[in-house]
Amino acid sequence: MAEKQLMQGNVAVAKGAIDAGCRYYFGYPITPQNDIPEYLSAALPAVGGVFVQAESELASINMVLGASAAGGLAMTSSSGPGISLMQEGLSYLAGSELPAVVVNITRSGPGLGGIAPTQGDYNQATKGGGHGDYRLIVLAPNSVQEMYDLAGEAFRLSYSYRNPAMILADAILGQMKEPVQLSIPVDPPGEGSWVLSGAKNRKPRLVKSLFLKDGEMTVHNLKLKEKYDQLKAKEVKVEVDCPPNCSLVLVSFGSCSRIVRTAVDRARKRGYPVGLVRPITLYPFPEAAVREAAENADRVLVVEMNTGQMVDDVKLACGNPGNVSFKGYPGGSVPTPEEIEAEIYGILEGGLQACQQ
Repeated sequence: MAEKQLMQGNVAVAKGAIDAGCRYYFGYPITPQNDIPEYLSAALPAVGGVFVQAESELASINMVLGASAAGGLAMTSSSGPGISLMQEGLSYLAGSELPAVVVNITRSGPGLGGIAPTQGDYNQATKGGGHGDYRLIVLAPNSVQEMYDLAGEAFRLSYSYRNPAMILADAILGQMKEPVQLSIPVDPPGEGSWVLSGAKNRKPRLVKSLFLKDGEMTVHNLKLKEKYDQLKAKEVKVEVDCPPNCSLVLVSFGSCSRIVRTAVDRARKRGYPVGLVRPITLYPFPEAAVREAAENADRVLVVEMNTGQMVDDVKLACGNPGNVSFKGYPGGSVPTPEEIEAEIYGILEGGLQACQQ
């Protein structure tokens, strides 16, 4: 096994994309994700790939669409406002059933906001920020190793299901450095049945998202829904660490889940029966795992770096949403383990006092 390499998160996701077979990148600079195009501008040409700094985020996502339609494994990356500008293109990719990977290194908002880390783009990513009845595949790493690993997974899922995938990270994960175990680069997948590679020796193919005949759009939307149902059945990824006597389950994702992990470990050392559920796929959301953990515990605490977005999905998954509490840190605020510990003790000790009265 090769030695681990100390690597920055933004570089790790870029390196993971190359090792997964990505050879086309189109993007536009915006903080805090600029290390991704900076790395790829040198690394892609070195492996026979193509790097283009487009004139805008709108141009970037449409270049990705064109490259994907022609059979290339393509990606882009941006942050906050740039991702917002890509929403129409993402809808076109989903409607045309074309694979692509988008990396969102989130920054605080709304509006221009700031460059501090946030999880305020959860709803945009998981609910479809563009128009129409579609979904993105959304993966949420919580380490530099997962920035690398989930880049490859994003390309696999995107190509397998012919649907755009997003890696939702933030400035913490993008800028921090950790040891990374690199895997052996994989061969790119063969030519898909949709690829517009020239019809000299085959029948013509058509890639489109425009359906004007009566009932045609309905059939297409139901086809897309069947794909999303398959994703829910087969591709959910979640980390569950709940002891049998768990009284309180914390649910958190991304970089925030690392802070929650520290608080949970400290609380356990003090004898508090607490558990942790970390969604890795934000779409498809791990509803069954959250529901099971909630049913076996008395209370659920959702911790996010926003004013409350994933908490809505947790409440829908739980049989008793009244038992779900929320603690949010919006606008670039990052919690400390001590703050999360205080929330844990307040909930559990309050519950114990209520039982004793």
